[in-house]
Amino acid sequence: MEVIVIGAGVIGLSAALMAQARGLSVTVIDREGPASGASAGNAGAFAFTDILPLASPGILRKAPKWLLDPLGPLSVPPAYALQIAPWLYRFWRACAPGAVAASTAAQTALMDLSKAELEPFLAATGTLPMLEKRGNLQVYEGEAEFKASLRGWEARADHGIAFQHMNSAEMAALQPGLAARFTHGTFTPGWYSIADPKLYTLALAERFRANGGDILRAEATGLQHDASGVTVLCAGADPLRADQVVLAAGAFSHLIARSLGEKIPLETERGYNTTLPVGAFDLRCQITFGGHGFVVSRLSTGIRVGGAVELGGLKLPPNFKRSEAMLKKAKAFLPGLKPEGGVQWMGFRPSLPDSLPAIGHARATPRVIYAFGHGHLGLTQSTGTARLVADLLTGQTPALNLTSFSPQRF
Repeated sequence: MEVIVIGAGVIGLSAALMAQARGLSVTVIDREGPASGASAGNAGAFAFTDILPLASPGILRKAPKWLLDPLGPLSVPPAYALQIAPWLYRFWRACAPGAVAASTAAQTALMDLSKAELEPFLAATGTLPMLEKRGNLQVYEGEAEFKASLRGWEARADHGIAFQHMNSAEMAALQPGLAARFTHGTFTPGWYSIADPKLYTLALAERFRANGGDILRAEATGLQHDASGVTVLCAGADPLRADQVVLAAGAFSHLIARSLGEKIPLETERGYNTTLPVGAFDLRCQITFGGHGFVVSRLSTGIRVGGAVELGGLKLPPNFKRSEAMLKKAKAFLPGLKPEGGVQWMGFRPSLPDSLPAIGHARATPRVIYAFGHGHLGLTQSTGTARLVADLLTGQTPALNLTSFSPQRF
């Protein structure tokens, strides 16, 4: 059985490796090569406790204030506002309480599967030494912000997620150096991280090649199918042919899916960060500044300050003033932080309106499997998604009910 995986990010490579483990012959193609997109510049977190969808009543309450700040946690550039309006309408509908409850349940199931699959997958691919378990500290400025978060923590408690609320003294013991403005916090020990997301993804690529797989640099532009297989059309190159195709091309996936007659409402969370040198701060765990929409992460290659959501599509030029604004805040929130010598980055995080990915067969043919739209949770959900894709490729009953993740649910 010949399989082509379109996309050499963490989702595509994880799926390719699990397919190899099932005895399938796999080729990966990517427009730029392994770890060239969001898999290279994310915060490096396996955020298994992050079960609450971005689409929620809470975000609706915060959004008007955030949108007034062009450099704030949520931004829609004026040049893109009209184009994204249909997606925002679907996002608004997904914020209804019933929809949020359903999305949370589905998200939790995928998180649980991904966590269960993670360490066996890392061990099988020789990357287990890259896993770190330092946890995450969510911090709050004052009693009011902390109390506003409690409903979300109750939802996590209902799903068995462990956490500990902390006062300022307890936070200082866990993570010295926080500004006094942060009076409350919540620590989640089940939040893992990888030493460096780009190095991890490149290590997966090397293991895939060592297992006999090929990674080709080619830009897939469309798919054609018939009774015997699928043809992948490539820009400026000969088409490729396989029995089955996995579409895991991140923020570009919906453009390729259009060739099969499907209009999937995928949008792009443009994420920004700055990676500072290794000694920039003595970071003991990841810190989430939820009220400001960014995190500070400790990687083997430095201290990464990044996050926020800019809904700006694929074509607008980067606005690195967003990176600078987050770094300025990080310096105020962590007074000992050394902000010099950083490297800026912007990447595309593929997002669907209900905060759930698209995992399942194409409408046109079961020979094409979609695996995209994970938003800011691609690394977190990579092993669970890979398990589901491998199940579909080999005709097994998927480890989860995929109704909530159906690419046709819109």
